[in-house]
Amino acid sequence: MKKLASIIFAFLLIISCSEDNDDTVTQVNTTFNFTHKWDGTSVSNTNFNTIQYTNENGEQLSITKLRYLISKITFQKSNGEKIILDGYNLVDVTNDSNLSFTPTSPIPSGNYSHVYFTFGFDNDDNYNNNYQDLNSTSWSVPAMLGGGYHFMQLEGKFIDNTATETGYAYHAIRAVDISKTPKEFQDTFFEVDLGAASIEKDTTFNIEMNIAEWFKNPNTWNLNALNNALMPNFNAQVMMFENGQHVFSLKSVTP
Repeated sequence: MKKLASIIFAFLLIISCSEDNDDTVTQVNTTFNFTHKWDGTSVSNTNFNTIQYTNENGEQLSITKLRYLISKITFQKSNGEKIILDGYNLVDVTNDSNLSFTPTSPIPSGNYSHVYFTFGFDNDDNYNNNYQDLNSTSWSVPAMLGGGYHFMQLEGKFIDNTATETGYAYHAIRAVDISKTPKEFQDTFFEVDLGAASIEKDTTFNIEMNIAEWFKNPNTWNLNALNNALMPNFNAQVMMFENGQHVFSLKSVTP
């Protein structure tokens, strides 16, 4: 009888321990905050419409519009397993909206070897203009350029080489060469790797965009030569993609 009681006690103890271990796996929410600077100087829409910045090429310029798309926030474990969250966010600095994004899906707490997000849409998402909220904000790309969506709209004015205030429209899309039949495309979305993170509770990632980097690394941008009609300019789009690799940085992770 004592032996039977010991077996039952041990069985109940195993079940109890198993339930306790399950309880330690918690679901947490993540938030991504986006701030903006020009080589160390904070930028918000209150700084727009005034020529006050100087790019790497020595041109003085203003910002009148800045908005960009992020998508496919991904958490990767050390074994390679990935958790890819649905949803996207149109960061709109112009209207001071969507500067903070909390995906609707939580993730399991734990250690992650990489946290990523995609700048723009990858080809699976950038298809058929199916997102009505983006369609209503003039975010679509014309069909003659392949359709889909913008990745970024950065606009303003600069002092050109005739000392005239001239507008620029630095719009990033999927690169397309419309001079070829059929059209030639090159992917220009890119992943931003925020590095490793240990997440035990609701966590915020504070991310900074250095706007000046769009104009300087590795391609020094000459606004006198490249200021408008950049969407159908295949080479310009590739240059934007290259410069974008250095634009975002993770400033802090806070619980």
